[in-house]
Amino acid sequence: MKTQMEYAREGIVTEKMILAAREAGVAPETLRDNIARGLAIVCHNNLHKNGRPLAVGKGIRTRVNANIGTSKDDTSIDNELEKARVAVRAGADALMDLSTGGPIDEIRAAIIAETDICIGSVPLYQAACDTVRKGRAIVDMTVDEIFAGIKKHLDDGVDFITVHCGVTRRTLEIMDREGRIMEVVSRGGSFTCAWMAHNQAENPLYQYFDRLLDLVKPYDATLSLGDGFRPGCLADATDRAQIHELLLLGELTQRAWDRGIQVMIEGPGHVPLNQVEANIQLQKRLCHGAPFYVLGPLVTDIAPGYDHITSAIGGAIAASAGADFLCYVTPSEHLCLPTPEDVHAGVMATRLAGHAADIVKGIPGAIDRDIAISKARKALDWEKQYELALDPPLARKRRAEKAEITDEHGACTMCGEFCAYKVMNGRQRTCAP
Repeated sequence: MKTQMEYAREGIVTEKMILAAREAGVAPETLRDNIARGLAIVCHNNLHKNGRPLAVGKGIRTRVNANIGTSKDDTSIDNELEKARVAVRAGADALMDLSTGGPIDEIRAAIIAETDICIGSVPLYQAACDTVRKGRAIVDMTVDEIFAGIKKHLDDGVDFITVHCGVTRRTLEIMDREGRIMEVVSRGGSFTCAWMAHNQAENPLYQYFDRLLDLVKPYDATLSLGDGFRPGCLADATDRAQIHELLLLGELTQRAWDRGIQVMIEGPGHVPLNQVEANIQLQKRLCHGAPFYVLGPLVTDIAPGYDHITSAIGGAIAASAGADFLCYVTPSEHLCLPTPEDVHAGVMATRLAGHAADIVKGIPGAIDRDIAISKARKALDWEKQYELALDPPLARKRRAEKAEITDEHGACTMCGEFCAYKVMNGRQRTCAP
């Protein structure tokens, strides 16, 4: 069976492309052309029977991903399923299951069954957890066990897999020589660095990249080439290790495309405000325009409890500069597992960042909602404002808290009877012929 990229190169618009284009509000032929050039992807595993194909990339509104998953300290399937429901209701386009605690196979299967949106994962976590369950250390994973973890996730229908193929012995040497405050903060990246050091061997996902391509191709899943050396603090941003890894990912992107396999690139991380745009431009240049999937980026390190806001600031700038896919950050980042309430806040903040960027990008229809809600505000049409709000229940709840006051004059309690809209609307009535 051919992949979506192979069909696209042959000029064939597939059913998946039609469905994805319809949801994205773009022409199927435009999507096909961008898939053929690697500038967009249709993210969908052939085995994800209840899943909807998701278009990501050039000309498409900025997508939002929500990370969920258990840890050893919280292994509840019910909690993760509730987070999945909350994320979907809040408008996430994709979910990543990052579970490392409890019955992770059951959790992944339950999350996939719970929703029809795009699902991603990091199969190296699977291999690590399976190895630990056998009474061995993570660094004792065999190459075959690493690839078996990937196959297990693909067989379950995961649409995109994060693989840290650019974490190499040379990149690690570069990082050590230059020096970093936080070294490697990617969990998968740290596993790989420890494995290479212990085994005095190259990263199997880099050394045996062709084996990875052979494994992935029949599923037509997307390779999300992970940023194992993403900066974990502002002081480490845009250093030689990060850029060296990005250079490698650009080479691997071309090798994947040569095999007809769709790719997106993962990016930082913690980045100072004045370096965000440069990071996007570097990725787009070095990785040939492949869709860029960024975590944040967070533009300051001092905001535990508010990092969904920190991330939204960086995400808006990143997406405005060309990032295609934003991974949310919740108020729990750097502190603990997120609650369902944190998941909701993270998705909303990231959707806000993406929407602000889509207006700058000129995504068709992006500003229409802003114009419509502005007209509703002028008319003091509260029901229409609720309908058009990013988070309608929250807007309605906030106003309802002062219902006895606002109902009296129709405005909000900021200006009340002195509402500028009321004054200007009254002027228009007074001056009408």
